[in-house]
Amino acid sequence: MPGPILEVGDDLVLRTVERDDAAFLQRLFTDPYARLGVHAGGHKSEAEVEAFVESEVEDDDNAAYLACVDSEDAPYDHPDDEETTPVAFVFASHVDRDRPGLVLWVPEQHRGEGHGAAALELVLQGLFRTYDAHTVGGEVLEGDAYTREAFEAAGFTDEGRGREVWFAEGEYQDVIEYGLLREEWEA
Repeated sequence: MPGPILEVGDDLVLRTVERDDAAFLQRLFTDPYARLGVHAGGHKSEAEVEAFVESEVEDDDNAAYLACVDSEDAPYDHPDDEETTPVAFVFASHVDRDRPGLVLWVPEQHRGEGHGAAALELVLQGLFRTYDAHTVGGEVLEGDAYTREAFEAAGFTDEGRGREVWFAEGEYQDVIEYGLLREEWEA
């Protein structure tokens, strides 16, 4: 169950990731594209995902967000399951550095609703307000068209590629490096 609201958008809110969200996040580790973004080669048990939340999500060097669609009466703090629906997960690594890296995962049933780009925009709003980041980056596998489109819709620029860097879906795939400068986001 997601935690308190961090950012509010038109259709989404960003909420904190809680240890209870491990069951939802476990699905991320079954997605061959998303799990590589968090440097996981394979699926994970719920206990392993709980350990990921404790070691990575709760680490002060990182920030993690659940983008949710809230009901009208959802509370600011900890909503019940029927009061909010998580539709995306965004993980920001190394927020204490000049260039945090973002990972976006939108479950299959919520793709095509614009949640990916909207979640990224809310995360950027919070990152640039909270941290002294000059630029934000993200790596996306070439075969992950949905996530590439979400990064581009949120204003990211294709800055290059690593050729055949990751193995996913039975083949080596290029990694596309995206970046967004603070000044570009503020324009």
